Amino acid sequence: MNNYVKTAELLVQSRHVMALTGAGISVESGIPDFRSRDGLWSRYDPVEFGYIESFRANPEKVWKMLLEMDRLLTGAQPNTGHMALAELEKRGILREIVTQNVDSLHQKAGSHNVIEFHGHARSLRCDKCHERFPRENISLKDIPPRCGCGYALRPEFVFFGEEIPRDALKQAMDAAQECDFMMIVGTSASVAPASHLPRVAKNRGAFLLEINPMETELSNHTIDLRISQTAGKALSCIVAALNEMGH
Repeated sequence: MNNYVKTAELLVQSRHVMALTGAGISVESGIPDFRSRDGLWSRYDPVEFGYIESFRANPEKVWKMLLEMDRLLTGAQPNTGHMALAELEKRGILREIVTQNVDSLHQKAGSHNVIEFHGHARSLRCDKCHERFPRENISLKDIPPRCGCGYALRPEFVFFGEEIPRDALKQAMDAAQECDFMMIVGTSASVAPASHLPRVAKNRGAFLLEINPMETELSNHTIDLRISQTAGKALSCIVAALNEMGH
């Protein structure tokens, strides 16, 4: 029995399946991992550009990086990995996705129950009065874009130095405590508090599947089954195995 068939059988036997996704699932959509050789942090010092205090001290400077990020995100389309997870939700197999990504590609693929651990880039908000604006309604011709009150707008995602949105953190932790099968897709899950989720699930008796071409800190200690493939290939093969089983 190969790992795709084994995974498919376990999925249909499980009561509550959740997925934890990270940058690796979106690489196939043309969005490099921030920490990769081609990622944003290879060209922009995260201390200078990634912290909320850096943004507040010099929003025009940080927006030079955010413009590049905005172009990447607005031009990206879901890949076969995103589509496969959406299909698993549609079939009633996958309960929710907790994603560390801010690209909204899960939603574009058709997933509905997506917990955005680090926020998203679909809207901008004022860093002073907190009014929100849909991204498509804001021109980025002049940076930084500004609110009517005069303060700089920022994306709706979490900068370094900010807390995870309280609702997202609670929903993610609740899912980790309740699930009996966690799919860890394209993430090392090494940065807190996301790193706590696999361990919480494991301590509650959940089965942990890792899909990642690279080994992680979880690979040799926490994971029950590992598929060393890209998210697109592995998830597509799992859906194909479910099809063969009639699920």
